[in-house]
Amino acid sequence: MPLRLPKSYLDEIVAHAKAEAPNECCGIIAGADGRAAKLYRCRNAEESPYRYQVDPNDLFRVYRECEQNGWDFLAIYHSHTFSEAYPSPTDVRLAFWPEAYYLLVSLKDPERPVVRAFRIRDGQVQEEEIEATEG
Repeated sequence: MPLRLPKSYLDEIVAHAKAEAPNECCGIIAGADGRAAKLYRCRNAEESPYRYQVDPNDLFRVYRECEQNGWDFLAIYHSHTFSEAYPSPTDVRLAFWPEAYYLLVSLKDPERPVVRAFRIRDGQVQEEEIEATEG
């Protein structure tokens, strides 16, 4: 089943990636029953072009708001500023939410950003379709 996201969320992820470049950006999309409810831009605690870690304060804030609203982490996103939109070995090792989608945006060609979705379970990477919706 494809990951259904409003086109505005995909545009926001690309805008976030461009704003943080050359460092990687990161964020979380929360939702319930496979439906996106809110996009959270988070701070990359690593402040690095090669690694990301959602700032612990942001993670706590997002997690608490999700609990209050009955949401889950639908997707976790980050950017690759110089490489393809595919999970690196580090991304795979640090994929702690097996039920979430992992979205990667590549700015390898900044004029043509690429956004791809993956499931990462038990070290296995599987690409998933993204369906952009209106709204």
